[in-house]
Amino acid sequence: MSALVQEQMYGTPAPLDSDETVIARFRPDLASYWRAHAIMALVGGVVAGLALVIGGNPSPWVGPVAAALAIALRAAYLKSEVFAEEWRLTNRRLLGPAGRIAPLSSLKLARPFFGAVQIVTQGGDKHLIKYQAHPAATVRHILAQKDAR
Repeated sequence: MSALVQEQMYGTPAPLDSDETVIARFRPDLASYWRAHAIMALVGGVVAGLALVIGGNPSPWVGPVAAALAIALRAAYLKSEVFAEEWRLTNRRLLGPAGRIAPLSSLKLARPFFGAVQIVTQGGDKHLIKYQAHPAATVRHILAQKDAR
C-alpha cells in the first residue's frame, strides 16, 4: 500500500497570508494512533464477547478475536490517510487539512479530547487535531499563541 501525501487527500494546503508565519505544526503521533486503536479493540472485544455470552453462543471467544481483527484492519487501512493530515499554527490562524481555517481570534474553546485536541470557534465550527502525543501541551501552545495576539 502506497502512502498518501496531503495533496492527494486534501488538496493544496491553505496558503499563508503575507504577514503570517508558521509557529508550529501538529502531526499525528504513531504511538497515540496505535494506542487509540488498541483501546478500541479492547472495548469492542469485551462488548462483543459479552453480547455472545448473553446471547448463549457456545463460542464467545469469537467476539473478541473478531473485534481485534476488525480494528487492526481498520487501523492499517486508514493509517496513510490519517498521517497525511497536518495542522499548522500561525501567528493568526490554525490551518488544517481540507482547507480548514480557524482564526485564533475566533477560538472559543481548545481542550484535550481522548488523545486529540478539540477546537471550537465562536461560529460553532468544530475541529479535531487527532492522535496528539501530548494533547494538553498542544492546547497550551495554541492558547498561548491566541493570548499573544
